Amino acid sequence: MSRIDYFHDPAAPPANSVVPSVTAVVTDGAGRLLLIHKTDNNLWALPGGGHDIGESVADTVVREVREETGIDVEVDSVVGLYTDPGHVIAYDDGEVRQQFSICFRARPIGGELRTSSESKEVRWVDPADLDELDIHPSMRLRITHGLDAARVQPHIG
Repeated sequence: MSRIDYFHDPAAPPANSVVPSVTAVVTDGAGRLLLIHKTDNNLWALPGGGHDIGESVADTVVREVREETGIDVEVDSVVGLYTDPGHVIAYDDGEVRQQFSICFRARPIGGELRTSSESKEVRWVDPADLDELDIHPSMRLRITHGLDAARVQPHIG
């Protein structure tokens, strides 16, 4: 399924759904960030996805990171809540979601890098190299907040 992210775009279609989802800022011992090159929009992003019935939100983080990257993680803290109604995601089946994402910090505890049906490339990226990658502005905001070690209070917005 393909998707188009609209970010404060007056031409965006109106949202017709809201799906709670998660993203994870995962850093290794060298300070590199775990990123995926997504198959649905060809952008680089934090691993993450939709929350399923019957799991805790921390379980969602662990599952989604493992599914998309092969890396097992442990959740540390909340980076922020991202619910900007000006960010909608249009899917080719007609669904248009308003963003509702909870971003977490997590640390790797095992596994090996691998791709999935949602990630055509997975890699550890030095934060100094982020500008070389095509990353959506809403994802860059989460990354910036997640890498800010001084940030104690989660972002809410």
